[in-house]
Amino acid sequence: MQLIDGKAVADQIKQEIAAEVAEIKKNGGKTPHLAVIIVGHDGGSETYVASKVKACEQCGFKSTRLSFESDITEEQLLEQIKMLNEDPDVDGFIVQLPLPKHISEQKVIEAIDYHKDVDGFHPINVGRTSIGLPAFVSATPAGIMELLKRYNIETSGKHCVVIGRSNIVGKPVASLMMQKAFPGDATVTVCHSRTKNLKEITLQADIIIAALGSPKFLTADMVKDGAVIIDVGTTRVPSTQTKSGFKLTGDVDFENVAPKCSFITPVPGGVGPMTICSLMKNTLLAGKKAIYK
Repeated sequence: MQLIDGKAVADQIKQEIAAEVAEIKKNGGKTPHLAVIIVGHDGGSETYVASKVKACEQCGFKSTRLSFESDITEEQLLEQIKMLNEDPDVDGFIVQLPLPKHISEQKVIEAIDYHKDVDGFHPINVGRTSIGLPAFVSATPAGIMELLKRYNIETSGKHCVVIGRSNIVGKPVASLMMQKAFPGDATVTVCHSRTKNLKEITLQADIIIAALGSPKFLTADMVKDGAVIIDVGTTRVPSTQTKSGFKLTGDVDFENVAPKCSFITPVPGGVGPMTICSLMKNTLLAGKKAIYK
C-alpha cells in the first residue's frame, strides 16, 4: 500500500507556481491577483479562506479578502460580484460556499464572470470541461487528476467508481475520468444515495473516488484487493483526542481499507491540499490569460 501524499505534491506545485510568478514579475509582467468573498462566520469557511490567503503568499500572488456579515442581502452581494467582475486588477475571484439560506448559490455562481471563475463552478466552465475544451476546471476534481498523474496511476481501461454526484466533485470528476487523456480513458460508474447493490459495484472497481460526505462510509468489505482509493470526504467529527474537540474524517474507513489498497489518500493531507493548490493554478492561468484571452 502506498500513501498518496497530497500535501507534499501541493507544496511542490506551489513552488513551481512561485518560480513562474517570479519569472513573470522579473520580465515586467502583472502579479496574479485572487480575491475571495466570505459571508458570515462559518468555522470551516474561515479556515479554508485563511488557507487560500496563505497559499497566495506562498505563490507570490496578490490577494484580497472581502468579508461580509451573514445579513448581507443577495442584491448587495451581487453588486460586490459585479465590482470584482469589472476590476481590471482582479484576475480571478471566488465566493466561499456555503452561503446563508436567503442567498441563491446558483444565482451567485452565474453572476461571476466565467473569465474570472477560478473555482470552475460557472456553467460555461463546467460545460467546457465536460466536452474537453480549455476551461477553469473545478478545483477538487483538478486536484484529484493531478494526484493520479503525479503518482503515475494507470487509469486507461480501468473501472472507476465515483460515489457522489455533486456538481462540485462527483459529476466533473466522472467526466474527467472518461476523457481521452491521461489520467482518463477509464470506464466510469457514478453511484449515489439511490444506487442499488452499491457494494457489488464497488467490489468491481479498480479506482474508487469517494465524495459523498459521509464519514467512514466505504468499508473494507466494499473494496477489492489492489484498488486505488481517493477519499474526498472531510467531515468534522467530535474527538476527545484533539485540542479543538473534533477531527477531520474522510468517507473511507481508512484503518481497515488501507491494507487492501495499492494507493490511498489520507484525510487530512490527501485531496484537501490539492484543492487549494488547483485554485492557485487556475489563478495563475487567469493572470496569464491562458484559458480566455
